[in-house]
Amino acid sequence: MDISDAQLNESSPFNERAKLQENILEVNNIEVVYNDIVQVLRGVSLHVAKGTIVALLGTNGAGKTTALRAISGLLKPENGAIKEGYIKFLGKDITNKLGTEIVRHGAVMVPEGRRVFKHLTVSENIKVGSITRRDGSEKINDDYQLMYRHFPRLANITNRMAGYSSGGEQQMIAIARALMAAPEMLMLDEPSLGLAPLLVKEIFDNIVQINRVVGTTILVVEQNAKIALEIADYAYIMESGRIVLEGAAEDLKNNPDVKEFYLGVTKGGGRKSFKDIKSYKRRKRWM
Repeated sequence: MDISDAQLNESSPFNERAKLQENILEVNNIEVVYNDIVQVLRGVSLHVAKGTIVALLGTNGAGKTTALRAISGLLKPENGAIKEGYIKFLGKDITNKLGTEIVRHGAVMVPEGRRVFKHLTVSENIKVGSITRRDGSEKINDDYQLMYRHFPRLANITNRMAGYSSGGEQQMIAIARALMAAPEMLMLDEPSLGLAPLLVKEIFDNIVQINRVVGTTILVVEQNAKIALEIADYAYIMESGRIVLEGAAEDLKNNPDVKEFYLGVTKGGGRKSFKDIKSYKRRKRWM
């Protein structure tokens, strides 16, 4: 199922869409501490409007994954906890709730590294995602078939052991498995990690399709700011455990600091290696 340019152009900027739709997620001034000693998040606040795609951007170590784990209820296994602030999902306080409870509320995360069940087939992996659902088997079967329309390359490998699939295929399996839980919000942690550019484009096209056609709200954590800003309605940028910049994705793409520090565009319009972009320059500008 392809999305026409007209369909994508009809999607209004985040601020316009947010006027019509309530916030599905509210993160208010949270501070996250590991082992009661190490503070990783320092007063992080963000909102996700229902039906939108929101990107959380930043370099490695900025705190993006910790923020996602705080929302997903995955801090406790790593001796982490929210010490200040709160998180609400669909109006319910989920601060420091366990991940299983948050999944039942309708927020499902696809972790970094994909983590498929390698000794189960592609089909079995996808079906595992429906365990937490409470609707009838007919609806589950309809959604199972829908996964192969979202990810057509998986339709050709349904009986293959997932561990023998490519990295891109495993990422698609992980997303399809999460969607089988019928989430209100899908959270993706670094979906482009370790993948070739063509596969990254295909997966991000799939993400847009899931959002625009199915209506699933999506929060995506990414280091690849360029592709994330192409699909997002709104974005937040993190540095050293704080939100340092936010705005409509289109505005951030044109922001001089974002161009320099995250898109690798020089003042003259040329491009430079991300290895040449020093973190201290960002901290000096924003912190």
